[in-house]
Amino acid sequence: MNTHLPQNILFDLDGTLLDSLPGIEFSAQAAFDACCLPLPNSDFRALIGPPIRTILSRAGSVVDASTLDALELAFRASYDSEGWRRTVCFPDAKQVLRIMREQGHRLFVVSNKPRTISLKILESNSILALFELIVTRDSSVPAYPGKAAMIEAVIKSYKLASEDCLLVGDTMEDAEAAYATGIAFAYMKHGYGDVPEGAAIPVAFRFDGFSQFLPRLAEECVHD
Repeated sequence: MNTHLPQNILFDLDGTLLDSLPGIEFSAQAAFDACCLPLPNSDFRALIGPPIRTILSRAGSVVDASTLDALELAFRASYDSEGWRRTVCFPDAKQVLRIMREQGHRLFVVSNKPRTISLKILESNSILALFELIVTRDSSVPAYPGKAAMIEAVIKSYKLASEDCLLVGDTMEDAEAAYATGIAFAYMKHGYGDVPEGAAIPVAFRFDGFSQFLPRLAEECVHD
């Protein structure tokens, strides 16, 4: 197996860099309470990944557009004021990002998370300055339709070679977006999604956590 990490590394946020589950659970419950609706599925781990409207719809089995509008509004009110503060980096993420930058890797973010909150969380965790570009669904008007379009925006903006790019993510959506744009994919198993062994989408690396980047980064030091 090739152990080389490409120079350009793109990161998903929720479930990859950030443990967002506590904040999303908190604000989802607040939204359903505010709308006087039951929350039949309170296990959000398997739901995180898509935009919050989709998550709320699946969690509450809600399909009515006006009800989803109200839920999304209530979620935003809670999350933008309190929920986001419950988000932290996964163990060793900060250390690994800093080593990557020191060793010449270029770091980027592509995420379904709203831009304003993404920037706040990255800043509060003292890692915002490590990234050259943060691309979120709402970074564009109209909004990007998905991760593949966000990856393409990064590649185009910085004139990157796709063969020297890696997307680090935790869901099949991430894997499919990497495949669609011709870049390699690293699966973070500590996240909320599942990319099973034997999946049709190729997976260059499978990591239990950020500490497993360290031996590869150490190898780079030896060969420099």
